[in-house]
Amino acid sequence: MEVDKAYKVLARQENISNGKAKELIDKGLVKVGNKKVMIARADISVKTRFSVKDIAPLKVIFQDDDILAVDKPAFLTADEVSKKFSKYLLLNRLDKETSGVMLFAKNEEFQRKAISEFKHNRVYKEYVAVVEGKVIEEEIIEKPILTIKNNKGVARSKIDSKKGKSATTRVYPMLVEGNKSKIKVVIDTGRTHQIRVHLNS
Repeated sequence: MEVDKAYKVLARQENISNGKAKELIDKGLVKVGNKKVMIARADISVKTRFSVKDIAPLKVIFQDDDILAVDKPAFLTADEVSKKFSKYLLLNRLDKETSGVMLFAKNEEFQRKAISEFKHNRVYKEYVAVVEGKVIEEEIIEKPILTIKNNKGVARSKIDSKKGKSATTRVYPMLVEGNKSKIKVVIDTGRTHQIRVHLNS
């Protein structure tokens, strides 16, 4: 069986550059069947057929003299969104695979006020998620989270009762289908990867 690097096979299939193909795989947009391709340089059959997910467009959903609200699609990083609105001041971040609202301040005075509101947990943050397992009751998860960044700036978070910072997540069931649940999640705090870490726990 003839093999080649996954990104090279994808580049030929989609008639795009090797660099673009590698970027699509790194963003988590490429699948074989129902499995995501994780490693761009992995060896794979040259006859492999990929499916490539489109990234939804960025949309401005609200703005006034002080604030800009942007609908961030999944598979774009917060930094990529920030670059597109570089004249404004970023107020919150979302994980790459999370879609949702990112806020930008249009002036430093509003930025200071907004940071104060976030710091004192006076910003209401609501998410909708689809998770493995049957969630049929409301639940409050209160477990401290420790986040450590490596020398490349990649953050890892985990439950740590001794060194972690306090974090509260409220879970509300919406729909159960098979062994998956659609839930509403409200977080009182905003720790890195909080929802994922708390739900995994």
